[in-house]
Amino acid sequence: MTDYSDRNTCILFGDGAGAAVLGPVPEGRGFRSFVLGADGSGGELLKLEAGGSRTPITPEVLEQRLNYMYMEGREVFKFAVRVMGSAAEEALRRAGIGKSDIDLLVPHQANIRIIQSALERLSLPEDKCMINLHRYGNVSAASIPIALAEAEEENRLREGDTVLLVGFGGGLTWAASVLNW
Repeated sequence: MTDYSDRNTCILFGDGAGAAVLGPVPEGRGFRSFVLGADGSGGELLKLEAGGSRTPITPEVLEQRLNYMYMEGREVFKFAVRVMGSAAEEALRRAGIGKSDIDLLVPHQANIRIIQSALERLSLPEDKCMINLHRYGNVSAASIPIALAEAEEENRLREGDTVLLVGFGGGLTWAASVLNW
């Protein structure tokens, strides 16, 4: 779905897979809040026209190159900067904590400037953020699980730490969560 002749998008994306296994945790651990949102009015900014059940792959779809992802980079960037900060702040509010309570921010690894903007809005130093974008690029929905796994491997997470997860995606959609590790 990545068009390698489109230099506006192909250089941004990597390939990866990630998962998180959830299970029972002791009292005082686990998820404290969730924020989920969608704004379909921005759907044209980041989309995949064909390849699903509504528009299956056909010779015409391939000829029109509708099987490739399309992104309006500047507009997606503006959306991402706005929503990463607001979703993060809302997740903190719902958890009943403040920015200074965050031990580690694990953001979607879309763009270093978006991550830096979130750090600035949350008044967090870079050492309180898990960043691996430079290793993989944007691996889409896998970015937060991969970053979380690497944070654990690098001993950046300790039992009881307050972790803020925040991301955004096509459609346009966003999510944030606070958890006690």
